[in-house]
Amino acid sequence: MRRLAARFPVAVSATLVVAPLVVAVFGPFIDVRATPGLPYDSQGVLGTDGLGRDVLQLVLDGGRTALGMAFGAVAIAYVVGGLIGLVAASTRHRWLDEALIRPLDVLLPLPSLLVISVVAVGWRASAFAITLAVAMVNVPTVARLVRAAALDAASSPVVEALRMQRESWIGVQLGYVGRAVLGPVAADIGTRITLAVFLVASVNFLGLGLSPTAPDWAVSVSRNREGLLLQPWSVLAPALLLVSFTLGFNLLADRLVHQTRRPAEVTR
Repeated sequence: MRRLAARFPVAVSATLVVAPLVVAVFGPFIDVRATPGLPYDSQGVLGTDGLGRDVLQLVLDGGRTALGMAFGAVAIAYVVGGLIGLVAASTRHRWLDEALIRPLDVLLPLPSLLVISVVAVGWRASAFAITLAVAMVNVPTVARLVRAAALDAASSPVVEALRMQRESWIGVQLGYVGRAVLGPVAADIGTRITLAVFLVASVNFLGLGLSPTAPDWAVSVSRNREGLLLQPWSVLAPALLLVSFTLGFNLLADRLVHQTRRPAEVTR
């Protein structure tokens, strides 16, 4: 991935990310649907799907769940896992550190896709339940990452001096310790978001998540894959948007991590 990122200009990687994001954000507000036609027909710009619906309109509407659920899951994971990691790193009581981190160690070996699939089946077609499940399987890793990154800063003389000045816990954590965590979090967020997109898309593709008639990109790929030879755009259009976002985001994240490591190596 690092070699691929070096060959791709930043503008190309950014375009791969921005194009699906623009479709996901503004697509639902655009109405280009044609009258229902025959299944897998060439009517319209991108033709119709297996139910005779306009593929272009499905693509415009499907990004809100495909990417929105993934971003929401990562945000929840960092809020919950980040808070746990900061508390565990800054506490002076070893028993509290153990009580917060050890239960998460039990959850780490659990297969993420299996856990999310069970939740998705229990709460059928619930976007919120799937988002919450994806977030929860990422909480243990995020918590351990934040804890490891914050340990040195939380035990530094600066923090002790801030405590003696009666600075609030939130002020110390966000004002000083939090800045020490930003680097590792920035390096991790690229992998975390692409993983969330993969998990959400996998559950929906397998038919365990959203309704089979939902316009979600992964659902569209799953539902129309049998008609790939009849109407390829019903599968290729949503699939290309998913691939474009994950590839571009990985390339940008890897380039960012590589550039942030360079100054550190120079100063050493």
